[in-house]
Parts: sequence; C-alpha cells; structure tokens
Amino acid sequence: MTLAQRVRRGRCGRIKDSRVREKQGILSPLHCPDDAGSRSSWDLRIRRLRLAAPPVDPTMSGGRRSWIVSWPPDRPSKMSAVELPREDNVYMAKLAEQAERYEEMVEFMEKVVKTISGEELTVEERNLLSVAYKNVIGARRASWRIVSSIEQKEESRGNEDHVAYIKEYRGKLEVELSKICDGILKLIDSHLVPSATATESKVFYLKMKGDYHRYLAEFKTGAERKEAAESTLLAYKSAQVSELASTHPIRLGLALNFSVFYYEILNSADRACSLAKQVCLTDPSCFRMV
Repeated sequence: MTLAQRVRRGRCGRIKDSRVREKQGILSPLHCPDDAGSRSSWDLRIRRLRLAAPPVDPTMSGGRRSWIVSWPPDRPSKMSAVELPREDNVYMAKLAEQAERYEEMVEFMEKVVKTISGEELTVEERNLLSVAYKNVIGARRASWRIVSSIEQKEESRGNEDHVAYIKEYRGKLEVELSKICDGILKLIDSHLVPSATATESKVFYLKMKGDYHRYLAEFKTGAERKEAAESTLLAYKSAQVSELASTHPIRLGLALNFSVFYYEILNSADRACSLAKQVCLTDPSCFRMV
C-alpha cells in the first residue's frame, strides 16, 4: 500500500468514525446541534469564548489575536471606582505593604491625606505614608546608583555606544525620581504641614521635606541641583527650630540626615562629622549602630 493510499484510508476512516458517532448521538466538541434549545446554549458558549478571547492586535499579520496583556487594564476595577472610607484606605495600605506593592500603598495613603480635608494624620497613618514613599523612592535611588556606577566603568573603557544607552536609561530613572519627589513635596506643602498642629508632626513633615529635596539634589545638576540643595537646607533648619527635645527620635533622625546632607551634597565632611558627634553624645546607642 502506497503512502497516498494510507493517507486516503486514514482520512476516510476519520470521516466514517465521525459519522458513526453522530448517528450514535455522540457529538464532538465542535458540533453545532440543530435543535433550537441546544443551539441557544451553543450560541451562549460561543459568545463567552469571544468575550474571553483577547482583542485582535492590528500590528500582527493576518489579524491574529495577541495574548500579550497590557497593564494597567483599560477598564478600572470596582475598588478604584468606589471611594473607600478613611479606615478602609488605611487597611488597604497595610495590605499593600504586606504584599510589598508600595506604589499601591502610596495611592491608598494619598487618598487618606486628600479626603481628611484639614484634619491631621494619626501617628500610624503618618508612618504608613512615610514607609510607602520611602520604599518607592528607595528602589529607584538604588537603581540610579547602580546605573551611574556602570556608566563610569563604561566611560573609563571608552565604550561610547554603551555610555549613550546608559545615559538614556539613567534619564528615564531620573524622570521617575523627580515625579515621586514632586508628588510627596506637593502633598507636604498643600496638606500635611498646614494641618499639622502638634510639634512632633510638624518636625516630622519638615524632615520629610528636606529628605526629598535632598534626593532631588543627588541627581540634579547645575541650577536645579543648587535649588534643591537650598530647599533641603531651609527645610532641615526649619525643623530644627522647634520645642522638640533633642533626645526625641525624630529630632535625632533629623540631625543624622542633616549630617548626610552636609557630607554628600555640600561636600562638607567636617560639618557632617560635627553633627553626627552631637547625635552620638546625645544618644550613646548610636555607637552600637556604627
């Protein structure tokens, strides 16, 4: 028996088997029944399959369907469409923190700040906001430092093409850093500082303000770097002028961050060491941290 005869026999056998199965009432998955009731059920299945299938990608040849799903989805979720109460947004921020989804944690805490309209945040809410932004900005600061280090190595090797790619990529990171810093700084100036009645809260927010201006000064250049450095200095000095005890944890954290600013941004090692020594004399436990 030739190959062509085997192929014909196999095809005929499959057709014959399918006809026998149809006579016995055994329907294939693609069989469309003739009765009206079953047909409506079949149409419903087809409709569901069409809804579940991804949209046609016009960039693909032949209009084939693309299974690449973009994020975020075009259709907003039910959670984002409904405004949650203050306590629910706080809970969702805690949940996002446990899931290590800090961008969403920021979103929930921003909703808390913008819905209280002049009311001061609680200590728990204040700390949640700080943790959310610290993790979001911290990841990108680390990325920027790694990329900058690689850029210096490539420059020393004379790889100009690689340096061009790295600069473009570093620029993308700097845009993200600027956006994050601008977001929290606007929130501090428009909501947090004006609503702060307790001295502790005011020092906390002014310290945050100085920190995020310092983060901007880390990668800005020229006039923008000078402006960010001046804003950092002003915020830290404003936070120092308060009735908060020198042994208070927030006051100690302010002094340490101030010393980092003098060392990294202003390149003043002597002033940085002087501030750090004052902190360690005030709180001897800092010697154990070094």
